[in-house]
Amino acid sequence: MNRKNPYVYYGKKILIFLLSVLLLSVVIFYVARLAPGDPLVSYYGDRVEKMSMAEREWAEENLGLNDPIHVQYLRWLQNALKGNFGISFKYKTDVLEVIGGRLVNTLILGGIGFVLIFVLALGLGILCAWHEEKWLDKLICKVGTIISCIPEFWLSLILILIFAIYLRWLPSSSAYSIGKAKDISDRILHLILPMTIVVGSHLWYYAYMIRNKLLEEVRAEYVLLAKSKGLDKKSILFRHCLRNIIPSYLSIMAISVPHILGGTYIIETVFSYPGIGTLSYESARYQDYNLLMLLCILSGAVVILCNIIAQTINEHIDPRMRENESIETTEVTEIG
Repeated sequence: MNRKNPYVYYGKKILIFLLSVLLLSVVIFYVARLAPGDPLVSYYGDRVEKMSMAEREWAEENLGLNDPIHVQYLRWLQNALKGNFGISFKYKTDVLEVIGGRLVNTLILGGIGFVLIFVLALGLGILCAWHEEKWLDKLICKVGTIISCIPEFWLSLILILIFAIYLRWLPSSSAYSIGKAKDISDRILHLILPMTIVVGSHLWYYAYMIRNKLLEEVRAEYVLLAKSKGLDKKSILFRHCLRNIIPSYLSIMAISVPHILGGTYIIETVFSYPGIGTLSYESARYQDYNLLMLLCILSGAVVILCNIIAQTINEHIDPRMRENESIETTEVTEIG
């Protein structure tokens, strides 16, 4: 990193983020409006079928849908910069209020799931690397591979069938029972099945990546040197190898955000869990443009931001990345 100009460095990161989000908003806006479907159905329901041409024109004008797409986008962008993202066609209220009511549920499911995935993945990766090619390593690899190959929606239905319908131990849907929104124990019961799918469907994929990264370090030349100096296996693995894979570990975490986020959205839909994923499906299905725009931009912004943050952390931690950046900067300066 160019330590002499930190403002320039971070300024570039912020500019890249803002331009990426702006480009994303343009793509989403055009794709949503060019997709087949009638947004008036979302707002007016079955009454649309009985509308005359004049009434349809009035309805489209009322919702701002009769202007060219670029005019609609510029109007939306102008309002969005003021904090006004419009109303939801389906819910007839401000989209921020609609999302605010669902965001907490997704943060609970996705956030806790994300932490569990990478804490357990790191533990499994270390365990497999420690017992490389032994029976425990082979068993974990085989079981993990089988579980990771099962589709999330199919595994969700199987768990619902067993634990919710046959055994009746756990609820099959929603985030809490009616009237028990503040009951923590009730929320935990409703989280067990979807959380199991979120963690189980992603855990081994990242644990296997961490295992392989550790084994690459174990086979490096500096490990042979450390062994020749008398360091034991535990010290080498935890004090040297594990420390050296931290930048890769952070990169894996950043790259995983869209993967885990997408999986969480699917699981929310299967379990009828009232979160952002279910809301995204509804907004796309009913052409609820304003709601769909904000949901896609929020999801995309999270993905872009996590990747930028991970890259920045890597450049601080890994001296090799700083050296490469310094070389590139020097070459550009010499050419100029």
